[in-house]
Amino acid sequence: MIFCQFLPPGFFGTPSPEFGIIEEGQVAQISGYPWGSWKRTEFKGDLDAVTLVEPVRPGKIVCVGRNYVAHAAELGNEVPKEPLIFLKPPSSITGPDQPIVIPPYSQRVEHEGELALVIGKRCSNISENDDPLSYVLGYTCLNDVTARDIQKNEIQFTRAKGFDTFCPVGPVIQTELNPLDALIETRVNGEVRQSGNTSLMVYPIPFLVRWISRMMTLEPGDLIATGTPAGVGPLVTGDTVEVRVAGIGVLRNPVHAAHA
Repeated sequence: MIFCQFLPPGFFGTPSPEFGIIEEGQVAQISGYPWGSWKRTEFKGDLDAVTLVEPVRPGKIVCVGRNYVAHAAELGNEVPKEPLIFLKPPSSITGPDQPIVIPPYSQRVEHEGELALVIGKRCSNISENDDPLSYVLGYTCLNDVTARDIQKNEIQFTRAKGFDTFCPVGPVIQTELNPLDALIETRVNGEVRQSGNTSLMVYPIPFLVRWISRMMTLEPGDLIATGTPAGVGPLVTGDTVEVRVAGIGVLRNPVHAAHA
């Protein structure tokens, strides 16, 4: 099943997005939440006629750093002995086709294409006998945009990864995906910059969900960004960056300069 959030045709002002299900080129609106109880409404429209927005507005975004050996190496880092986790603020979320804004405080902003998962059930301290993937609603594309110069100058990652628009996510939530074998690609202006498979993760997704649940309670709608393959590189004003995850789709964002 494919969930989305969308704005209906001919919307005016700042309407609230609606949840929907994508089926055969159409969007069927639902009432409720994909991770809870929901039912179909009467609205159904062509996918081309609606505007897809970020498919989820999470309470928190938990990110995993250095989860691919080649990416850790390209930045001169060792692979951590335990998962390296950090948080991006929910205010950094932006949706498909919305601009990534280069802040005036950084001279080196980079893309990091990733597979992200959406939590479907509240979980805390998952036991060894419990299946971590049973707590996952589905999967989406995410770009962990990073001000690399700021990251290198500071001990922790909050400012470098927390600017508004630094977490594009979407375009949909795919519930039917094998997260242990999915191809991730990042393209800038059509050129492939990153290409890797989730099978190369140091810490695979079931391990990550269980491990993170022992640090903090995961709530429905929360996002976990699972790390980026090698090939991260700069973004500049005028670029278009695409994160592609096989089986999900393409998350596309233009890159803009901040207004003076």
